[in-house]
Amino acid sequence: MDLWNNIVLGLNEALTLETFLFCFIGVTIGTFVGVLPGIGALAAISLALPITHHFDPTAALVMLAGIFYGTMYGGSTAAILLNLPGSITSAVTCIDGFPMARNGRAGIALFVTAIASFVGSSFAIVVVMGFAPVVAAFAVKFSAYEYFAIMLLGLMAASSLASGSPLKGVAMVIVGVVLGLIGTDVTSGQYRFTFGLEGLADGVNLIAIAMGLFGIGEILANVGRDPGERRRPEKVTLRSMMPDRDDWRRFWMPAGRGSLLGTVIGVLPGVGAVLSSFLAYIGEKKISRQPERFGKGAIEGVVAPEAANNAATQSGFIPTLTLGIPGDAVMALLLGAMMLHGIVPGPRFITENPEMFWGLIMSFWVGNLLLLVLNIPLIGLWVRMVSIPYQILYPIILVFVCVGVYSARNNVFDLYVALFFGLVGYVLNAFRYPAAPLLLGFVLGPALEEHLRRALLLSRGDFMVFMERPLSATLIVVSILIFLFSLRHLVGRGIRVARGADG
Repeated sequence: MDLWNNIVLGLNEALTLETFLFCFIGVTIGTFVGVLPGIGALAAISLALPITHHFDPTAALVMLAGIFYGTMYGGSTAAILLNLPGSITSAVTCIDGFPMARNGRAGIALFVTAIASFVGSSFAIVVVMGFAPVVAAFAVKFSAYEYFAIMLLGLMAASSLASGSPLKGVAMVIVGVVLGLIGTDVTSGQYRFTFGLEGLADGVNLIAIAMGLFGIGEILANVGRDPGERRRPEKVTLRSMMPDRDDWRRFWMPAGRGSLLGTVIGVLPGVGAVLSSFLAYIGEKKISRQPERFGKGAIEGVVAPEAANNAATQSGFIPTLTLGIPGDAVMALLLGAMMLHGIVPGPRFITENPEMFWGLIMSFWVGNLLLLVLNIPLIGLWVRMVSIPYQILYPIILVFVCVGVYSARNNVFDLYVALFFGLVGYVLNAFRYPAAPLLLGFVLGPALEEHLRRALLLSRGDFMVFMERPLSATLIVVSILIFLFSLRHLVGRGIRVARGADG
């Protein structure tokens, strides 16, 4: 009964004209910011934050939150149509979303993305409503040992992102981890692998890497191609956007699994939506009876990551609101916005500010319904982007890439980094090396190192402590099994090749 009373309290707050208007403004801005490659929620919220100082605290938080999860919806658009992730969480959507667009199924890809995003968000909102205190209490028990094991599992599984040889996937993960070592060592304050370049003192910019690999690399691969090779989309109608029976059959289970995984991962502070989308994709490829379809336009490869990253975005509010622990930089910014209004998130936030907490939670429902209404009618407009002649389109894309990369840190050096990784992406594509494992290795590498060093400090250098804790031991054993399975796959392929040569 208390839950029902809280829902009514939240609806009364979320459906006021002021809160509803700010929710609409937030999700609308978020959608368009997500569509623009490289800008991201962090830049949009940073620009909007000073304005909200004069707003009602609940309305201000609702608008900023709407920008955040709105970018998750919009971020997949450029990933599917242009192979250019609108946000880092959409990078994995490029793997199958872009092939779907090239196969003339861009409308279907965008439609299922919108539905999957709504399903993932809705599932996570239910969890936030019913289990926020319980889930937060579970997540806070995670120590450096468990976080290290989770990161290790993510890196071991990342080789599955390779559509061909797992060895190429492992190689790209290692390259990504090595790139993550560049910059200032957190513990000693010493520069590492900067080669005397001041621009690398703070490390390599993640947005520059992603935009270079997926954006500039794709432009370089296409700019010399015969325009006749690029498929022109047919007229987009509501019927052409609707998935067929087989698509729906392949939709629901990946959406459900992605939602569950994203919700769990999103609750863990510091892990966030990036890891959840990658793990969801890896999981779907592992359990698929036809893994060879992935990378060529498999609908599961679009649905699962999108459901996961939207679920993780919503469930990421649990540690932020109930523990005062931000899961990522955007959540830290939202935490700062609350503090600007004199509100301190933490264990007593729900009881001391029930109108704000439940108003925010119920605004998630309102915002996600608005996003569904906004996104589906715009699918035809987005698909028409593909019909723009490439010689006109690619300079526009380059402008957005440059603006996005520069706005992240206001650093011209990052533009050179993006150009360098554009050349790297072109070479990787030519030799069929997957870029996605490199990106995941770069994201998880620094966190893996941080938690390993912290764990060894606590255990005074004893590695066996990882095997003494049940959860970390289980995750490490699973990581080893994945590695052995990859070796078995490689050995089996080598034997088949040798037999073929003998024959």
